Amino acid sequence: MKCVTTADSVLVAGGGGFIGGFLTKKLVEAGVRHVRVVDIKPKETWYQLVPEAENLQLDLRNSDAAQHAVAGTNRIFNMACDMGGMGFIENHRADCMVSVLINTHLLMAARNQDLKGYFYASSACVYNAEKQKQAAVVPLREDDAYPAMPEDGYGWEKLFSERMCRHFREDYQIPTQVARFHNVYGPHGTYDGGREKAPAAICRKVIEAKLSGHHEIEIWGDGEQTRSFMYIDDCLHGMDLITSSPVYDPLNLGSDQLVTINTLVDIAEDIAGIKLKRRYNLNAPKGVRGRNSDNTKIRELLGWAPCTPLRDGLETTYRWIHDQMTVPAKKRHPAYC
Repeated sequence: MKCVTTADSVLVAGGGGFIGGFLTKKLVEAGVRHVRVVDIKPKETWYQLVPEAENLQLDLRNSDAAQHAVAGTNRIFNMACDMGGMGFIENHRADCMVSVLINTHLLMAARNQDLKGYFYASSACVYNAEKQKQAAVVPLREDDAYPAMPEDGYGWEKLFSERMCRHFREDYQIPTQVARFHNVYGPHGTYDGGREKAPAAICRKVIEAKLSGHHEIEIWGDGEQTRSFMYIDDCLHGMDLITSSPVYDPLNLGSDQLVTINTLVDIAEDIAGIKLKRRYNLNAPKGVRGRNSDNTKIRELLGWAPCTPLRDGLETTYRWIHDQMTVPAKKRHPAYC
């Protein structure tokens, strides 16, 4: 990571999660002197546990825990929140909102540190829902977050936390930076249990159908809702460019390749070498009708664009999920049981 030096002490909040686990691994591989990783989950259930890091189980919704986590660090990556795919955030809005305590307490603790940087992982869910009612959606520009009408619960928490970062930068000179993630996917993440997002869920369903011989798949909605999906490697590269730059306003970080959920299923079927009967559940959580990332600003300011084709990234994800699902349960990592 270009933004850090080997002399830095870095906190990765939410490092037991999907993106946080990859970030921790990259920081350690870069030779960072001290990487402290904090997550609310028991360490044996972290998606990736990097033994060279200082790994702590703490609830950052608690002020004392946040003070402990921040102490002695000079760079913070806040990836921590209670979240999941649409099936989770539509049914756990209060839990998602409580994540505002994490960012609040970390920022308050950061006032006492001489920080080089504070990165906040926001979401495309901050965008005004009125601009996302059509499947052929106009890509969302950063300015489209206002006037505010974000995803209820999760989106409101993310947008409010963005504002907190801005005002703590203005009032306390904490160098906060924000990226709005658009559907990050890849291996070593949730694919079952209710928190999984569309790419992993579809891979799992296709694998289940193939392994069981019951060649049918349930799709939430009519399958014509649209999204864009960014592979984890592209996400990490974008984060590195943002945190190495003097850009402090929120930036989109996502693919601008708009696809339907039906197309995502097509790709997964092609990888699996199978065709499935599709059963559409119109009563399932669907989210907005269409969402895509406008990458104009990050391309102009930082020269970033995603480079992993969706087919390639989804195949890597599919193969990893397949391996997890076909290994005996007693040999699986606890995070995927």
